[in-house]
Amino acid sequence: MTNTEQDRWSRVKGRLRSSVGEDVYTSWFARMDLEGVQDESVHLSVPTRFLKSWIQAHYAERVLSCWQAEMPEVHRIDLTVRSAMRCAAPVKETVAPVDARRPERLDGRPFAELRATATAPVSASHDALGGSPLDPRLTFASFVIGRSNTLAHAAARQVAEGRRGDPVMFNPLYIHAGVGLGKTHLLQAVTWAGNSGNERKVLYLTAEKFMYGFVAALKTQTALAFKEALRGIDVLVIDDLQFLQGKSTQAEFCHTLNALIDAGRQVVIAADRPPSDLESLDDRVRSRLAGGLVVEMGSLGEELRLGILRSRVAAARAHHASFDVPELVLEYLSRTITHNGRDLEGAINRLLAHSKLNAQPVTLEMAEREVRDLIRPQEPKRIKIEDIQRVVARQYNVSRSDLLSSRRTANVVRPRQVAMYLAKTLTLRSLPEIGRRFGGRDHTTVLHAVRKIEALVAKDVALSEEVESLKRQLQSE
Repeated sequence: MTNTEQDRWSRVKGRLRSSVGEDVYTSWFARMDLEGVQDESVHLSVPTRFLKSWIQAHYAERVLSCWQAEMPEVHRIDLTVRSAMRCAAPVKETVAPVDARRPERLDGRPFAELRATATAPVSASHDALGGSPLDPRLTFASFVIGRSNTLAHAAARQVAEGRRGDPVMFNPLYIHAGVGLGKTHLLQAVTWAGNSGNERKVLYLTAEKFMYGFVAALKTQTALAFKEALRGIDVLVIDDLQFLQGKSTQAEFCHTLNALIDAGRQVVIAADRPPSDLESLDDRVRSRLAGGLVVEMGSLGEELRLGILRSRVAAARAHHASFDVPELVLEYLSRTITHNGRDLEGAINRLLAHSKLNAQPVTLEMAEREVRDLIRPQEPKRIKIEDIQRVVARQYNVSRSDLLSSRRTANVVRPRQVAMYLAKTLTLRSLPEIGRRFGGRDHTTVLHAVRKIEALVAKDVALSEEVESLKRQLQSE
């Protein structure tokens, strides 16, 4: 790939990010690579079949339009699935090209194949079980541990090292974190480690793959085989649960979850928010998820970011022995790229590409130039309703249970109304969700509290100062 193509690709990704939004871009396009541009075609690659199918079915025209904004002569997108070990063995799987003007439909093999037994190496046996593709780089050995992920890592290792018939300590294990903080890495590490002994069957599925599998099984009248196969798994690992949609699919997931847990099988789940915030899920599912061990992986501290950068440089050096990044540059990157681990990996990949293509050593000046678009403004802290309840209760000398109770005394009503007002103004939660989190109250009660405090703050200076003080406490804690 030439420097000109790389610059164009960077601008196309910027357009795509602006067009679809940060969350969608990170979920579907962060691991898309440019392979080259030839005549009227752009050749792109992604690491998994499912990602390829989803993009061609839902975003092909969007990708094409972003390219045409840079190169009007482009009329075709060729999307392929690359090998996960491309850096070591540059073998590419050949698949049909995608004409973005006529996106293909999703298709796949019957889920009766889930009945296959594990007789091959880990990745092959996992594929035979019908699981989502695994990245061989995402193991416990390559996972960098820091203060924000220590508990999640320890719990995942506990699950991975268990044996068939052992008592399950916590079930389900539910890990939640923002984008790019290591959830998928941990879940795939559990799958690799759990399957390596061939004693247990560990299946890793994304929520999308679960949905697609269930719908495909219904269409092909193999739903019973699909259910039986899933419930025969020793450890079921589900990633990105926030994308699980559809009443029938959620019902089937709930039945599968209950069947596995009741049978003493292990379930591991990851999502981008805690169970209580998954408003699209049925209450029964949320309740069952919250009944296990719920662990949050926090944001990456500077020390952890530096450790991740060093790890990525070491991994790159295994294939490019002369590649070197001075410690001064690594420290600069760890200070300035704070959003997530994928941005850190992207920074190292850029430095490697420019160092190799231009035959130049990595310098601080080069790093500042090449990663400037990865340095984003610091996002405001994500405040949770539980945080608001705790801080308000402390401020007004009441208990959190008082705020959630039906008590109507003046010393409880006002703090409760203030807490509801803060929940509406400082979080993205809906009025019904806020009411549910305050003892199951109706949304009209929340609306009344919000309007009441808004009116009082406008004319009561003392209350206004109290509310501002609470906001500062919540932002600083």
